[in-house]
Amino acid sequence: MQNETNRTYRYFDWVMALFVTVLIISNIASSAKIIDWGVSIFGLRLAFDGGTILFPISYIFGDVLTEVYGFRRARRVIWTGFAMLALTAFVLWLVRIMPGEATWQEYAGQTAYEAILGGISSGGIVLASLVAYLAGSFSNSIVLARMKVITRGRFLWMRTIGSTLVGEGVDTLIFIFVATLAGVFPWELFATLTLTNYIFKVGIEALMTPITYQIVNALKKAENEDYFDTHTRFTPFAVR
Repeated sequence: MQNETNRTYRYFDWVMALFVTVLIISNIASSAKIIDWGVSIFGLRLAFDGGTILFPISYIFGDVLTEVYGFRRARRVIWTGFAMLALTAFVLWLVRIMPGEATWQEYAGQTAYEAILGGISSGGIVLASLVAYLAGSFSNSIVLARMKVITRGRFLWMRTIGSTLVGEGVDTLIFIFVATLAGVFPWELFATLTLTNYIFKVGIEALMTPITYQIVNALKKAENEDYFDTHTRFTPFAVR
C-alpha cells in the first residue's frame, strides 16, 4: 500500500526512539567490556564486546521499520540514529578532556574513564561505530525492502534473516576492522571478535523471528500500513 510521504503514524516515533536508544546503549557497552564465552570454535576463542548483547535488537527494529513503513522512513531513522550516536560520542569526548574533580580522581580517576568510556569518546571506536552502523543498517534495509517486493510480501522470516545475514556481516566486519586498525582491539582478537560477533548477532535475529512477526503484524494492523518499495530510489544519501 503506497501512501503520502507526509502521513503520520501512531507508533512510528516510539519505534524510532527505541531504535536510537538501543543503538547508543550498545555502543557504550561495546567500549566498556569484552566478554569471554569460555568456549572455542576451530581453535578460535569466542569472545565479544559488551554491545553485542543488545545491538542485534537494533536490527530487529530496522526490519520492523522497513517492513511496515518502507525504506524512506527507515532511512530517516537510520540518519537520526547516526546523528544521535555522533552527539553521544562528542559529549563523552568533551567530558573526557575536562579536568576531573579531586575526590572523583581518588575513587575513580581519569584512567578508569579512559579504560571504560575512552573508546566511544575517542576517534577509533567512534569512527568504527559510525561507518559500520551506516553501511550495515542501509544494507539490511535495502535487502529487506527489495526481497519484500520480489517475494510479494511473503516469507517474512526469509526476508528478516536474509537481510540480517548481509547487514550484520557488513556491520561486524567493518566495525572490528576499523576499531582494530585504530588500536581499540588487538589484532590477535580480530578473527575471534569478527566470528563471535557475527554468529551471536545472526543467532539473536533468528531466535527473535517469532517476536518480530508479532510486532510487525501488530503494527501493520494498528497503523493500517504495509509499505511496498516498488518505485523507491534506494539511496542512503537523503533524509526524507
